[in-house]
Amino acid sequence: MSEPSRPPLGEAVVTSAFPPRDTAPGGYLEPIRAAGAVLWRPRRGGPAGDGDTAASDREVMLVHRPDRGDWSLPKGKLKSGEHTLTAAVREVTEETGCAPVLGRRLPPQRYLKNGWPKQVEWWAATPAGASAFTPNDEIDAAEWVGLGAARDRLTYDHDVQVLDNFALGPARTVPVVVLRHATAGEKGSAAADDDLLRPLDTAGRADAVELADVLGAFGPMEVVSSAAARCTETVLPYAMARSATVATGRPYTAGAGADGGFDAEGAREAFAGVLARRGPTLLCTHGELIGGLLRDALGRLGAAIPQQPGLRKGSFWVIHLDAADGTLAGAERHSARG
Repeated sequence: MSEPSRPPLGEAVVTSAFPPRDTAPGGYLEPIRAAGAVLWRPRRGGPAGDGDTAASDREVMLVHRPDRGDWSLPKGKLKSGEHTLTAAVREVTEETGCAPVLGRRLPPQRYLKNGWPKQVEWWAATPAGASAFTPNDEIDAAEWVGLGAARDRLTYDHDVQVLDNFALGPARTVPVVVLRHATAGEKGSAAADDDLLRPLDTAGRADAVELADVLGAFGPMEVVSSAAARCTETVLPYAMARSATVATGRPYTAGAGADGGFDAEGAREAFAGVLARRGPTLLCTHGELIGGLLRDALGRLGAAIPQQPGLRKGSFWVIHLDAADGTLAGAERHSARG
């Protein structure tokens, strides 16, 4: 019997569950966790311009593994305790020699690896600079290939599905990150009579350091923050690592309201302006505002509202906007430590 043909380019196939297996029927096996990216660039000699790049004008990076004799997309297993975003950046860099800037998230792939379930998280990504690839025992070739040719060359159908999901959506996207500040001292504590000056606690400072690395996966962003110390301290390590200026915004700050509370309407209007500018932005603010900001933003973008738009301290939403028209290209939520 002949093998079934692959669906045409642009027809998405998403695997939402692990394939049937004989091991532990009706039970659960903790999957192997991995992460990777579809690293892409405009086709050399293709159309120029700042708009989105059609699928036919994109090239993607494929890697060849000599021990398996296969061609695949760059990916690899998470290290113990490693954040998924950090793992995706590390693995792509190690396998291709290109440090990636992550774009929109793609549907995960789930399949069996030697009889054990494996789950791979995927992102679209662009190279931050030129490749420094050197052939080695694990990867002996890394090549830029046109999207159609890449589909034909890939060894595994689950990689082809990832490529098709990438081809369906916009290549160029812009991240807008909404971050809730990390943990701070208790309200009303003797050391923090003025709530605006209440600093991060020990755990919060550790999370701020982690966030600098995790948020770095999305590249350089403009940093906007509540003026409260717990918010500016949360983004300070990221800003220092990226040589970014932290601009404080009164509408996002506790105490900005007429009654000394929160100016929810002013915050929503200010955030609508951030979305309209379509520039990479990191906003750090308070839990009391985040649910309303997300509901209003997604409503403006014509998207469904998640049941739980709020965030725990040190967690963040990433709203991916189509760089060409500002429509919603994806949304994902993370904590500082994965």
